[in-house]
Amino acid sequence: MTPNAACHILSAGFSFHRKPFHMSRSEGVQYYLLRLQTEGRSRTMEGGVITTVESGNLMLFAPTDPYYLSIDKEVYPVGKPRIESGDYHIFCSGPWIEEWWGRKHRPAVLRLPLSDHILGLFRQLVLEQRRLSDSSPDISACYLQILCMEIDRLMSEQPAISPKAYLAYRMKQYVEEHAAYAFHLEDVAGHVDISVSRAVHLFKEAFGTTIVKYVNDVRLDMAREKITFSPMPLEHVSETCGFANYTYFHRVFRSRFGMSPKQYRIHSRAQV
Repeated sequence: MTPNAACHILSAGFSFHRKPFHMSRSEGVQYYLLRLQTEGRSRTMEGGVITTVESGNLMLFAPTDPYYLSIDKEVYPVGKPRIESGDYHIFCSGPWIEEWWGRKHRPAVLRLPLSDHILGLFRQLVLEQRRLSDSSPDISACYLQILCMEIDRLMSEQPAISPKAYLAYRMKQYVEEHAAYAFHLEDVAGHVDISVSRAVHLFKEAFGTTIVKYVNDVRLDMAREKITFSPMPLEHVSETCGFANYTYFHRVFRSRFGMSPKQYRIHSRAQV
């Protein structure tokens, strides 16, 4: 069975709302729906209760699931109510999707930090569907299957987390996606709208390490890969991996790996 025969994409698109929007269908939406909140907030029905959908959250609905979506004005820090809500949405069907859906219980809202990888898959699906020439249903179907399997992986990695842990995961995601750039603890805390002291406490509670140490660990792993597989000068490696200066990079690298970056390059290349 080809991918196209196994799953069909009925529509894929992006919506951005600056005006109130409401939709309610007790009979469902006829097809499977994957909706990624990319900006702002919306609300949906989850277990009979109205719940908020934050940026990064995935909404998952089967054909017969009652569907409710509401986008209203939010009060922003400046104090003026306004609407800014963006989302990618995919309507799909087919035996592969049915089988995938039936593998496990799927919540109406999967609460996750906004991931560049998931975002990229949604974007690619939308772009493929918009092609006026050389479009390939098989390519779209393959992207959809990859997206579904990534959703399963995210569900297994982050099962039913508490609100506090959810904030910690969002901070972890921020660190991983911005590690190559200079940022401060205030930026990490501001990403989830909490104080620095609370951010530090929640992160340590969730992952058993400090934000600063985790940032360095991510950057050092990036640097180790570049040292091994690229001809990039070591000072440039330090800069492109987010370290403020080479002296600090040299010190934390030696502390982590027991040798200098130069020694590590010689050692690692001898092993390849």
